[in-house]
Amino acid sequence: MLNKRDLEISMNETSARSTGQGDEDDDKDNGDEPKEGAVEVGTRRPRGRPPGSKNKPKPPIFVTRDSPNALRSHVMEVAGGTDVAESIAQFARRRQRGVCVLSGSGSVANVTLRQPAAPGAVMALHGRFEILSLTGAFLPGPAPPGSTGLTVYLAGGQGQVVGGSVVGSLVAAGPVMVIAATFSNATYERLPLEDDDEAGSAGTGSIARYYRKFAPCYWK
Repeated sequence: MLNKRDLEISMNETSARSTGQGDEDDDKDNGDEPKEGAVEVGTRRPRGRPPGSKNKPKPPIFVTRDSPNALRSHVMEVAGGTDVAESIAQFARRRQRGVCVLSGSGSVANVTLRQPAAPGAVMALHGRFEILSLTGAFLPGPAPPGSTGLTVYLAGGQGQVVGGSVVGSLVAAGPVMVIAATFSNATYERLPLEDDDEAGSAGTGSIARYYRKFAPCYWK
């Protein structure tokens, strides 16, 4: 049987335990609420462009469509035993493009040339020669006289150099490499221009361009 003093001590301990548990529960509840002076971090994304985005360089724009009037570069390999001039002329006819021969390298044989020193003299060369220079032009359709053909300079086995306009065969003795550029829509012009020609060209338009390109012999 508890006396009065023991009963008071027991009641005080029970009250203290209840008070401590209540303080812990209050601390837990208050932990979910923002404390005074705390800064709340927002999760919203900022509006507008990032700083400096307007000054960033834009990627270049490339036009991939090829223009029909653009020059195209070609590396042509002419097989041994084939006529170099005839092969290039056939390429121009089949592709319907003009060919401008820039250079060539390789060996040729059985060459027929017209030398510039003697316009009427045609010289046939037999044997093997190395190409030093090869230039010329070919058009796909009817062309004015003298606008197509090749000019070649060759070196012989003894070191002699000979050259001229190719008027006959130019047979490749081995693989001959030709560097060329092709073009289309070439316009034939007769120089010097006269006032009547300029007025006629402006008046006839496409008809004049047609005759100048495909039938220059009828254009006067």
